[in-house]
Amino acid sequence: MIPDPRHPPILETERLRLQPLSTPDAHPLFSIMDDPEAMAFWDIPEIHDPDLVTAIVQAQVAAMAAGRAIHWAIRTLGDEAFVGCCSLAEIDGWHKRGEIGYLLNRQAWGLGFAQEAMRAVVAHAAAAGLRKLSASTHLGNRRSEILLAKLGFKQEGLLRGHVLRDGERRDCHLFGLLL
Repeated sequence: MIPDPRHPPILETERLRLQPLSTPDAHPLFSIMDDPEAMAFWDIPEIHDPDLVTAIVQAQVAAMAAGRAIHWAIRTLGDEAFVGCCSLAEIDGWHKRGEIGYLLNRQAWGLGFAQEAMRAVVAHAAAAGLRKLSASTHLGNRRSEILLAKLGFKQEGLLRGHVLRDGERRDCHLFGLLL
């Protein structure tokens, strides 16, 4: 059974709850997307317009309703503090594959939250029948490369000039995990 993005599950870990992203999550997500350091290795630069972040979240909610992706808000279990978001996107039921991604606020860096959340997403993908996951990082994003290695991902290639950001082409590493 391939994941059904129209009915995303709530995933829980030892310290986190991953809940389907909703429009009210745009407010705490704005503080992350407005942070140049948090956005340094994203395809787009930081966003200073909260309405644009709301539009992005609404588009992600629509993608879930259309069955194209699952986007989760990541919250701590105790106080339900919003620490970031993650996704299982580009879900391809025919080939049983998908792509993962994550974005955390800087205050959550180094606490193991990204690894904990992504382990839950990988386990969900495997239990739902996906057999291949991919992820990409901008060159120089060592934190994400280390995290992907801890999750068992292997570097599969270099995507030269893959992203146009701030007027320049950026290379990306492609990672894959067979489930």
